[in-house]
Amino acid sequence: MISSEKSCWFVRKVICWRAVASIAWAVLLLPPITGVFALLSRFSLLHPIQTISECLSLLMSATAIFSLILLCGVILMVGFLNLEYYTVIPTIACSKIALLGQLLHPRQFFNSLVHCIMGIIVAWCCAIIIGGRYETLGYPCTQGDGSDSSPEMCLNEYHLILLLAGAFAGLSYSLLGVIYNMNYVSFHTVQQYKYLRFKGSIHLVVTCSATQALYSVRNYIVVYFFLGYVPKAWICKTLNLHLNSSVHPLDSIAGLLDLSLLYHLWISASFLLFTWYITLLLFRIFVTEVYSFPVQSSFTEDSHQCLSKVLTDKQPMILKFLALQDLALLSQHSPSRRSEVFSLSHPGGHPHNWNAISKECMSLLTDLTQRLVAYHDSVATNGRAKSLSSGSERKTSSETTVTLGTEDLMSPPRPTLLMKTPASVFARSIVGTPQSPLTAPFTPDLDSPFASPALRRLTAPVEQCSPWFGTVQSPHVMRRAPKLWSTSTDSQVNGSPQQSPSSAPSPKQETKPSLLAQFLQNRKEQLPEASSQALFADSQAHIWALEGLSYLVQASFSEDQFGVVQTTLPSILSCMLVLQEAVDRHFKLPHASSKPVRSASSMGDCTHKTLRFALRATLKTAIYRITTTFGEHLNAVKLTAEHRKRLQQFLEYKE
Repeated sequence: MISSEKSCWFVRKVICWRAVASIAWAVLLLPPITGVFALLSRFSLLHPIQTISECLSLLMSATAIFSLILLCGVILMVGFLNLEYYTVIPTIACSKIALLGQLLHPRQFFNSLVHCIMGIIVAWCCAIIIGGRYETLGYPCTQGDGSDSSPEMCLNEYHLILLLAGAFAGLSYSLLGVIYNMNYVSFHTVQQYKYLRFKGSIHLVVTCSATQALYSVRNYIVVYFFLGYVPKAWICKTLNLHLNSSVHPLDSIAGLLDLSLLYHLWISASFLLFTWYITLLLFRIFVTEVYSFPVQSSFTEDSHQCLSKVLTDKQPMILKFLALQDLALLSQHSPSRRSEVFSLSHPGGHPHNWNAISKECMSLLTDLTQRLVAYHDSVATNGRAKSLSSGSERKTSSETTVTLGTEDLMSPPRPTLLMKTPASVFARSIVGTPQSPLTAPFTPDLDSPFASPALRRLTAPVEQCSPWFGTVQSPHVMRRAPKLWSTSTDSQVNGSPQQSPSSAPSPKQETKPSLLAQFLQNRKEQLPEASSQALFADSQAHIWALEGLSYLVQASFSEDQFGVVQTTLPSILSCMLVLQEAVDRHFKLPHASSKPVRSASSMGDCTHKTLRFALRATLKTAIYRITTTFGEHLNAVKLTAEHRKRLQQFLEYKE
């Protein structure tokens, strides 16, 4: 294991410099973006040439230069927050309560507060660039009529509404970042140059900025209409400003229907989001750039930077992901580096590189298999528990146990699960319990002349001297139990008259949960789709591990001169086949095979939602890659009978 001092070399020498490079490019792009914003905010169809000349003179002024300096500071802060909050494994909330907990986390509260402050700064710079009625917060005005009027400082509500719009846009950006996982950094399957990736994504940035700004302005107008008087009164009291009674207030329908105001709010929010999204996009492009690790080092002090050592490191996760990406690429496109993986150590003649790489890859695949098996078992157990949840049945005096075992893919069968079942499953109609909504339409009427005599005997109460009294031993009866109805009418089956509702034993009154408890319980329920996504959240690492292992095994057929791969080939095949079985079982669950809808109006990366489909395809391709290369030679590999049968399906192209 690499020590913590040696493991942060990658953060210092690679990640930090890549983040600095992305911030530098964002700062260089800021002046032209600001110029386009000034042109769009001041453009006039009647005087286009005059508008262009005014914009050029404005950008050369001292106020515009000061605004650019402030905007550069904001870009630096946004880049620092991207570096601080980024992750290669998305945080997926499996319930609405979990999502609410993420939004109310103290760290997220600090993030939102910082974004609100930065939004106010950007909005102030926008007000300076737009000019006119948005330029200052206060202006001299006269209150009163005639000779009693005295000059006072009044509040410029246009400037205030623009500043608050910036704060609201910053808050929306921070909250949507949690909801859409915008701090998640994904790796592209197709390797491209940074310029081509930026050029291909700029259209998405423009579209997302304009769309999100439109939604932000819409929500902000509604909030300002109802709560706009609160900040207005606080600003007036704090800065000793007055409200001009001759000017129509903006927190009204007439004031908010100003098309020029709405346009400037939208263009300012678009400018804010566009600069922040550009910074985020550049950070994603730079930090996910391919890094080539040495397979083996000639110097001992640099051995911790070798691929075999880096793969075993757990932190930072970006280091492990880039190492697995490099492994997948070298296994496909670099014969010289593959020969280093297959080489033997001197002295000793041990395949240390191959052993370390294959062991770590198989460890990742085994860990995913165990998670899938545990998830499948928990889902199956919860389903059975719900199907047998009845308070009156659990309290029956005479009970029996039913053993329900679940086979494990990786270990021998575990101890059986004991579930209690009432002794007489046929006598539930006597207690007069209310009918279940699932079985009430199908409950037979025993008083009907068409009722079967066999059904009457089965639903009759069991006598104490009967051999059926007590525990039910026959498995045939247990199989017939689900076919019977769990509720029945209030009539007696022995021919006696019906029992009146007043004399029937009334069940115990259950307290109905409050509305708040029901609301919280509904939000606590896990979303099946989100649970499946969270299970495969880090599957990009497993995809690279599968590609690296399969391509190396394929290349070993002709390049492995010492036969180092053949010693671990049975373990690799068994590991892949067991994972294949676990993945197939998972996709048979409901909601696991449903593909989510991609959101085209958000900068949040949605690739983590489809990682399980990519893993399934990669796993099947990896096994086929090995079987097509080795063919019938795999019959000599030592495998269990079950694994050999499954491998034969791949050899015959039937899988």
